[in-house]
Amino acid sequence: MTTLADVARMRLVAQRLVPPATHVADVVSWMGCTQAQDLGAARTAVALRVGASSYAPVHEALDAGTVVRSWPMRGTLHLVAAPDLGWMLGLTSERQVRQARRRHEELGLTPAVQSRAESIATAALDGCGLTRAELMAAWEEGGVDTTGQRGVHLLGLLAHRHVVCLGPVRGGQQEVVRTDRWIRQPRRLEREEAVVEWAVRYFRSHGPATLRDFLWWTKLLVSEVRPLLPQVREVLASLTIDGTEYLLDPALPDAYAEHRRATAAPMLLPAFDEILIGYTDRSALLGGHDLERVVPGGNGVFLPLVVQRGQVVGTWRRPRKAGESVQVTAFGSLPLALERRLPALTRALPTRNGRV
Repeated sequence: MTTLADVARMRLVAQRLVPPATHVADVVSWMGCTQAQDLGAARTAVALRVGASSYAPVHEALDAGTVVRSWPMRGTLHLVAAPDLGWMLGLTSERQVRQARRRHEELGLTPAVQSRAESIATAALDGCGLTRAELMAAWEEGGVDTTGQRGVHLLGLLAHRHVVCLGPVRGGQQEVVRTDRWIRQPRRLEREEAVVEWAVRYFRSHGPATLRDFLWWTKLLVSEVRPLLPQVREVLASLTIDGTEYLLDPALPDAYAEHRRATAAPMLLPAFDEILIGYTDRSALLGGHDLERVVPGGNGVFLPLVVQRGQVVGTWRRPRKAGESVQVTAFGSLPLALERRLPALTRALPTRNGRV
């Protein structure tokens, strides 16, 4: 009988943490979206899922245009496979822009200002990318005030409208690029087709998960999704635990049986990792612990995780000095075997130039 503890460990397999995949673009596409408001954490999350020792493969994918960073859902930055960004925004952008309208009015971002900012951006980005600072400078030179968060909101607005996204890395910063120049082979899906695609993608990569998890993750409306559930269920498996239905990839149970032993091994995962943030119900991974331990003060900032047997057993931060192990805040007594593994787990963390 499958338990919530099994659900947590099965998700490690579904999310390509056990075993790692091969290519960055494939992992990002498989995941649908990977939270990336903290680019360093997102690079670590993806690098771990391809077994990389550095961020280099992630930067290569960004530079090649196979992966981009934008605001496809929840008003939060995510890494997305470039061909998918357009159809995702087709489902979410109108709602995201509407929700931000009041703030835009408070900042004085009138339709005229928005139009002016878009015209300047499309001209400045014709044939090249710009850092955020360079784009802000172009707006200022063109008479668009970027102070007081105006510039950030204008960037987000143009991203929601699929005018721009964040692409290649230059000097440690991502360049803003025009989507019509950068994403050369976008996938085009009808609305209902896109909802089904996104749901199937989510449950295969995040399952076992609930419909409530998916609705929270994307912020799609239940009225949009529920009529299409028969199409979604056709290609998925399901299981019920304590009266709650979980949907998952039909291949996952066999994959879990094959890799179950590996899911018991301890691992260090970055802040905002999808293994926790990808669900509205996080009880399977937290194992009775309060979310406050991972998100102190409920401020929305998720700490890096120490996970063993699919359960969060503590949080960590990088060592102060080279050669030291990560500093762990355990939720209880840290198992001796895990403590002994910390030096090796620390060395296995991807970094800019290689493992620490």
